[in-house]
Amino acid sequence: MSLVELIAQADARGLAASGLACLDRCLPLLDGDDDVLRPLWATLADADVTGGGPAWAGAWDQARGRLAGPGAAGEDEAVLLARRMLDAAPPGCSAAEVRAWADACSVASLRIHRLLDPATEDAGGAGAGPEEPTQGEAPLVAAELRRQVSVLELLAGHGPAGLRAALDVSTEGRRVLRAVVSRRARGRG
Repeated sequence: MSLVELIAQADARGLAASGLACLDRCLPLLDGDDDVLRPLWATLADADVTGGGPAWAGAWDQARGRLAGPGAAGEDEAVLLARRMLDAAPPGCSAAEVRAWADACSVASLRIHRLLDPATEDAGGAGAGPEEPTQGEAPLVAAELRRQVSVLELLAGHGPAGLRAALDVSTEGRRVLRAVVSRRARGRG
């Protein structure tokens, strides 16, 4: 099943986890520590996701506070996209609230990976538009697409029990992106 179909069929928990996982993998761009989004993952595991409740909104407020950056001045496009994912997170966790956010996070995360992929760097991050990548996509982007599909499949197939495996997929992607960001910084420094 394609990424677009998986997002269209996902329930509230799957959508919330999908958007959260995209942001989680992009944390190296926001200088966030690996545990800054853990309370949100815990909320997805513990709460009735159809409402989100104060735990969800409070965890987002805390994460935004810990990831507050200098603003748009001086930040490159990849960082701005990651910051928009964070800022756009909905206060509730109903399917209606998280569907558009999860879709936007998917597109933004793929764009971020396209911008940072060394195979596309010489072209200024050029490549396919924000739509779903093609088979000939650069390796970093193709891996991100696989991770997004995996997260949605894990939640669709296992419900709340799939959250731990989805977090593991996200953690792996974060490590990869952290290495890319570090290598890129050394090359510019």
